[in-house]
Amino acid sequence: MTSSTSGGVDLRSDTLTRPTPGMRAAMADAEVGDDVYGEDPTVNALEERVADLFGHEAALFVPSGTMGNQIALRLVCEPGQEVLGDADAHVFTYEMGAAAALFGLSSRTVVSGSGGGGYGDAGTVSAAQLIAQVRPKDDWHLTATAAVAVENTHNRGGGLVQPLDQLQELWDWSRGAGVNVHLDGARIWNAHVASGVPLSTYGRLADTASVCLSKGLGAPVGSVLVASAERIAAARLWRKRLGGGMRQVGVLAAAGAYALDHHLERLAEDHEHARLLADLLGADPARVHTNMVVLDDVDAATVVPAARAQGVLVGHVSARRIRLVTHLDVDRAGVERAAKVLGELIAR
Repeated sequence: MTSSTSGGVDLRSDTLTRPTPGMRAAMADAEVGDDVYGEDPTVNALEERVADLFGHEAALFVPSGTMGNQIALRLVCEPGQEVLGDADAHVFTYEMGAAAALFGLSSRTVVSGSGGGGYGDAGTVSAAQLIAQVRPKDDWHLTATAAVAVENTHNRGGGLVQPLDQLQELWDWSRGAGVNVHLDGARIWNAHVASGVPLSTYGRLADTASVCLSKGLGAPVGSVLVASAERIAAARLWRKRLGGGMRQVGVLAAAGAYALDHHLERLAEDHEHARLLADLLGADPARVHTNMVVLDDVDAATVVPAARAQGVLVGHVSARRIRLVTHLDVDRAGVERAAKVLGELIAR
């Protein structure tokens, strides 16, 4: 199946996936109840399953990855304390200052990798670099660092997979330092498939994690927050306060369960398509970790609308940079067509 806008190929994001016929059937057949009362059996089963996958005690189904991330940050950080992370992290760049606006949390960022403005190896976790910036809790002159946020895969890093040794080093240090670790795992499924690192390994290296079902896995809506049972109990209250108390939402949880059954291992196909795109367009294959291809030195203001006119939609990142994201709704033929259109436009 090829994603289409007027018959075209849409590579703007993997959020554009649409439910497959099998997923729609699963949604239609879902057993439901009132989730605010904890009585939706399909939601309960999904939460238990995802918690188990990541080696945590409990989980909470939420409408969006942003809600999952922000509730998690509140769980691991008190008002007036700070969350530390890299300057291109989604939680700081694309979530509308929610931690400050909603919870009174301060945030501070570190320019990681070599890019510093997105892509290249920007966004790569350097445990030493983050640890060096942590502020102590016993100095009343300073805003104490309560948590460090890590994103895997990294969106503005072009879908890079975080080095396991750096995640382990950060985790080991955090246990003695009394600092929490939050994992923004919106695309952790891609990291798992690309690296072979078990989901449980990634899960045990974080106090809280938010994992998304509506990107590469292809569900229409939803993320799952995993943590300890005590934290998830508090998270349910925060979800309600934020307007995320959903009712017969098993119809959406069923889509997530179907995605885990049928769409997890096939992420390797998206990664293969991304490598094919990079090869056809002359991009550096070393920068293609998962399902994203970033093209630099491109006149984006010219190429993006010209490609759209030919039915190929791509992401306009900056004046000289575009992004292509492969996903469930784009097949090999769509990839080859997109590469042909873009290659000709860029060559001009």
